[in-house]
Formats: sequence, C-alpha cells, structure tokens
Amino acid sequence: MPSERGYPQEDPVHPQAGNVSRETGGSDVSRETRPAWRVRTAADIAAQDEQFHDHATPLAQAAQHSVLARSGGLRRQGVTRPDATRVMVVANQKGGVGKTTSTVNVAAGLAQLGQKVLVIDLDPQGNASTALGIDHHRGVPSTYDMLVDGQPLVDVMTECADLPGLWVVPATIDLAGAEIELVSLVAREQRLARAITAHPLVGTADAVGEERFDYVFVDCPPSLGLLTLNALVAGREMFIPIQAEYYALEGLGQLLETVEMVRQHLNPQLVVSTILLTMYDARTRLAAGVSDEVRTHFGDQVLKTAVPRSVRVSEAPSYGQTVMTYDPASAGALSYLEAAREIASKGAPA
Repeated sequence: MPSERGYPQEDPVHPQAGNVSRETGGSDVSRETRPAWRVRTAADIAAQDEQFHDHATPLAQAAQHSVLARSGGLRRQGVTRPDATRVMVVANQKGGVGKTTSTVNVAAGLAQLGQKVLVIDLDPQGNASTALGIDHHRGVPSTYDMLVDGQPLVDVMTECADLPGLWVVPATIDLAGAEIELVSLVAREQRLARAITAHPLVGTADAVGEERFDYVFVDCPPSLGLLTLNALVAGREMFIPIQAEYYALEGLGQLLETVEMVRQHLNPQLVVSTILLTMYDARTRLAAGVSDEVRTHFGDQVLKTAVPRSVRVSEAPSYGQTVMTYDPASAGALSYLEAAREIASKGAPA
C-alpha cells in the first residue's frame, strides 16, 4: 500500500521488500535491498512428509495427500484388516445414484489403505471394469463364464495395474443374456455364492491366512433380476449408495422390501450395513432434508462421510481410472477415501 505521499510503505512481513530507492521514483528495487527469500510451494511443503503439520495450508495438505496416494505412502497409514473376508453387495435398482462409482472408488480407497480387495462386476454394461482399467471385450474371461459356465472365480479375475492389491472380475456384453440362461440352471440364485465361497483366498484369517481377501465388492446392475438376486444371496452385507434427492428415497423403500424377502427365503444373514450419500450438494435444502431423513431412519448405518458432486469423479472413468488415482487430492477422492476408512473402522456387523 502506498503512503499518503505516494512513497511505498515497509512490508511488515518482509521489511526489505518495501525498501525502495526514492531516487528512481519508486519504480526499481535496489539490488542491495532485494529480498533473499523465495515463495515456498505446496510441493515443497508436502515433500517434508512426516515433518508436515501445517493445518493452515490446505493446498499443501492436498498436495501431500496426492504424493502419498501415488507413491503408496497411504499403505503405511492403513487400517486394521478384518478377521474374515467381508462380502459387500452394492445395489440400488434406481440408476444414476453413484452405485458403480462408489463401488470402484471405495474399493480403490481400501486398496490404498493396505487392504486386499476383489471387485466383481455384475453389470452387463461393464462400467466398473472400465473405471478400473480392465479389458472387458467379448472373449475376455468374465463373470459370465463364472456364472453360466461354472468357471472358478480364480480363473476369471485380473489384478488392477494402477492399484496393487485390487483385483477385478470384469463383465462383458455376454452377461446381458445371462438372465435368460440362468433360468434353466439348478440353484440358479446360488451360483455366485458358491463361486465366492470356493475361492481359496476367501475366508477367515485362521483358515486362509494373511493372503486372504479382506473385501469382496459385488457391483450389481440397476435392476432386481437374477443377477442382483445372485449377489444378494452371496453377500453378507448390503452397501447402498443413495443420491441426495427425493426419488432416491422412493427407490430405497422398494429395495429394502426385496432385501427382506431375500432374508426370509434365501439368505438370513444379509444385513444393510452401509449407506452412503452421494452427489451431495450442501448448498441446497433438499440435500440437507434427504440427509436428515435417511439418518433419522437408518442411524449408524449411514456413513458420516457424504460424497459431494465432483467433476473429477465423472472425468476419471474416461481415462480408465478411479478418481483415487486420477486426482487423489480432489474433493471426491478425499471423500471416498474417508468413506473407505470409515467402513473399515466400523467393522463387520455382528
């Protein structure tokens, strides 16, 4: 700020920066008084790693998180592994609620935190396979081969190149006809459950050991057909993403009726353990109202973390990535990582 006479005042932070030669009219800084400091960037601060504790610089914190996520440093900050493999079914018959997006990003977040995760893509569209960078063209070993032809699960899964510890069973277009082909098969609703149970790395720590899968996520199609029924029979936990809009509440009621029918007749162990609010816009009363209503009805089943609307989350699949690797410092990635941490810390239902 110039003084009343037009002369520059001394900078209270860097006094030398305001020491200007008056003979030159205040336009040039004297070489003798030029400050010997430089701007410290966010990357400089993040590079300090363990010494970095400056909570007043969120940009630097975001940069540090990005470095840790890309270098595998988050594994050193990992969470406790469950005692047995948790099989979580991600389902909601309403489309566009962030079901597949939540599946791949929570799975990726858990893998970054040191967990061993398997994602089974049960949606014929194969969007989860796309987001995780896995080939899913016709002819690739897929969930169709496992469900219809009875191939072992271990023969149709592929490790994700970007995320060590994350494995994927892709879905091809052949899966679109599986609904019809499954009708004539014996125990058609138990095909997926048997395949998961038969996998040598699914089970308890005592039976399988340290190489076991910690989590199995089953991404369901947006319908309540035989594919989704297979998932509900195979799973122990239900993970339901809900868009923070009114229509999502109507769809949730129908889904819970289906879950109750499955519990009564096919899988009495199935419980709704996790509900995640997605596409949350804190600026609107509607989002706040939906959030309050969901939390009132379901209590602790609803994660404290809500995922905001994020362009980065939508962009990531076009690059064959999750937002966790595409932009680890974005709001969407940080929210999904916190949701993954919360799921792990809650533990499996009793």
